[in-house]
Amino acid sequence: MTSRRRGVGLTPMETRRDVIVRTAVLADELGYEIFVLPEGWGLDSAPVLTEIALRTARIRLASGILSVWGRSPATLAMTAATLHQVCGGRYVLGLGASTKALVEGFHDTPFEHPAAKLRDVVTKVRALLAGQPAPLSHIPAARPLRLGQPPAPEVPIWVAALGRHTVRVAAELGDGWIPALVARDSLPGWAAQLRQLREAAAPHARPLTVVAGPLTAVDEDAGTARGIVARCTAWYLSAMGGVYARSLSGQGYAAQVQEIIAANPHPSPRRGTVPPGARAVLDQLAASGTRGQVREQLQPWEHAADIVTILLPPGMPWHNIEATLQAAAPGARPGPAPGISPPRPARPLLLGAAGSGGTADARSAVRPN
Repeated sequence: MTSRRRGVGLTPMETRRDVIVRTAVLADELGYEIFVLPEGWGLDSAPVLTEIALRTARIRLASGILSVWGRSPATLAMTAATLHQVCGGRYVLGLGASTKALVEGFHDTPFEHPAAKLRDVVTKVRALLAGQPAPLSHIPAARPLRLGQPPAPEVPIWVAALGRHTVRVAAELGDGWIPALVARDSLPGWAAQLRQLREAAAPHARPLTVVAGPLTAVDEDAGTARGIVARCTAWYLSAMGGVYARSLSGQGYAAQVQEIIAANPHPSPRRGTVPPGARAVLDQLAASGTRGQVREQLQPWEHAADIVTILLPPGMPWHNIEATLQAAAPGARPGPAPGISPPRPARPLLLGAAGSGGTADARSAVRPN
């Protein structure tokens, strides 16, 4: 493929600010299209993206994602418009409904009607970025104010969603869909469903950009690289409030998910295992091994996402990060792909069976959205 589109993202557990900035600078140098910086319960992504913007020249910078519970629509609009200026038009606003565990356990806010909350916030932020008065719903008698800086309606809004109702918000209101931990073989069918929803709801809207990819790690020792992605996979499926476990189970991997959860009774982002019987999950969610092996494993993703965005597990040593970025870069030459099975037909997805795709640092139930 001559015009591969590649991005790189991190997880909320990665809080080494110097490493984050260094990663973004290298991604810019290597020709990646987008750098996605998450926000969970650690770093505030806005000032970190500001630092990255001042040290990069070309790469687009995305908040991936900002929770609709952590900031008001007005604050989100101010942040987006300001970063739009700082980045010289390279900024992408990522929004999502997060999870019950994070919203209630960190923001002290009831996690009620998350899809409705997501729809309301996306609509209000768009209005403010377009220069319209603030849509007021709680104090309608107040005088609505406009954003006190130049409108920025061109700022793209990407929506993170996995649940049945939140993915409708992504399809109908988002410029892009940025799901996390979707099985490679499920992604094309799921994206097609979202595009059908979008065509029905907004036939004149621009096509929805699908931004997704595998957990990725490169090491000279393939077993070491596989251990890195296995630990992160085990953490996401065992300790993120159930949202990813339910999503992946709904994609046809329920038995493997339960096996992973059983093997990790005390999950940690730095410690975890994927049992041999659940290896299919790792093959679907991750790309790992030597540089050549990772290039081969990324090839099937080219048919699943518009921007194949690798996700770097937290805590990786710099030499692994550097090798991973170099191997997955858009200019890296892919080799032949022996031994990689073609994608199996995607099983029908009822637009998700999980939550909204956010993050949390405790094991707890999260209702489907």
